[in-house]
Amino acid sequence: MSAPFDTLPHAPESASPESLKKKKLWRNLFVLNLCLSILLIAIFWVPAKVVELDEVFNAPSLNLPKTGEISQKTVPAEEPARVKNMLETHVAVVNASSENDWTYFDFSRGQEVKIMDPTSLEWDLAFRRGKVISNGGATNKFGKAGLIDLGDKKDFDEIKETPGGNYVQDVSTRTETENPVFLKWYQYNYFTHKLTAKKNVYAMRTADNKFAKIQFLGFYCANQETGCIQFRYVYQDNGSNSFTLTPESPPRAAEEPGSSES
Repeated sequence: MSAPFDTLPHAPESASPESLKKKKLWRNLFVLNLCLSILLIAIFWVPAKVVELDEVFNAPSLNLPKTGEISQKTVPAEEPARVKNMLETHVAVVNASSENDWTYFDFSRGQEVKIMDPTSLEWDLAFRRGKVISNGGATNKFGKAGLIDLGDKKDFDEIKETPGGNYVQDVSTRTETENPVFLKWYQYNYFTHKLTAKKNVYAMRTADNKFAKIQFLGFYCANQETGCIQFRYVYQDNGSNSFTLTPESPPRAAEEPGSSES
């Protein structure tokens, strides 16, 4: 009688051609299904997220005031440290939470202004939710305002002058006007649904042919409502495109809110 372990183990049977064909078929079906899933996501999910981003700007949040009312809970602007031999940097907070009304900002006065006639030169930028237009081009043929995106490679304080020309003015769309430079001043997080201002610096020619540099800082009010656009800027009021101090451009004190009539 032989021992139970005396027999040799059987060699594994080689897979038949038919079995190999089935495995290959299932593998190909899996790859095809994966590709179709990715394609469907690109076709349906991405456009839906783009629409959702647009709704963030055009639909009020749960805490926003009723149509036509402006929330007063803005984030207080903190003035940044002074840069040596440079014109003073200011920080502004514009409450653009209204769905219908534009909020106007004038760099020469350093504040929001009430405008009865949009064709006047008494304003430079206008804000409504996340949209920003300038006083020039298709928005106002009498305004000289225009913009240039200087990118995010240089620090805001390092930019000592703006370009002398080639400023992009507002253009007409099917519904209203817009400035192409300010269409993408923010980044949108699809997971948190939060907006973050890009670090880009923008050169601006104002409505009356002066110059400024701008950098957006945020989009949220003190109580996390949306529509409070924060930005810092340096404004040159002598017509030069340089922001360095000269005898002709001494430090300009910030004007107190309400001290000028709009």
